[in-house]
Amino acid sequence: MADGENGGTGGISEVPNPSPAMAKASGKSLGQLQRGHEVYMLKCGECHEYQLPERVDIADWEDAMPKMIGHAGLPKSDERAVLDYVVAVKKQQGQEY
Repeated sequence: MADGENGGTGGISEVPNPSPAMAKASGKSLGQLQRGHEVYMLKCGECHEYQLPERVDIADWEDAMPKMIGHAGLPKSDERAVLDYVVAVKKQQGQEY
């Protein structure tokens, strides 16, 4: 994902932690969001700066995730968990996706 008008990189402290409120807003389980957050934090930062979930369009996430998950050697379930986490961040912040 390239930085652009909707993109933005940041540090670990700027990445939201999953919460029960986030799970409720997204309709996903807290466990699923925690797994997505864990994969995001442990794997995504290995190769590049963190793309802040709320600053990247969901279509950009959907385009980039299969390649990134494959490159990291992770299962498709982790791809889904990261996407669920990203969408949950956007929903909790009242953003459309």
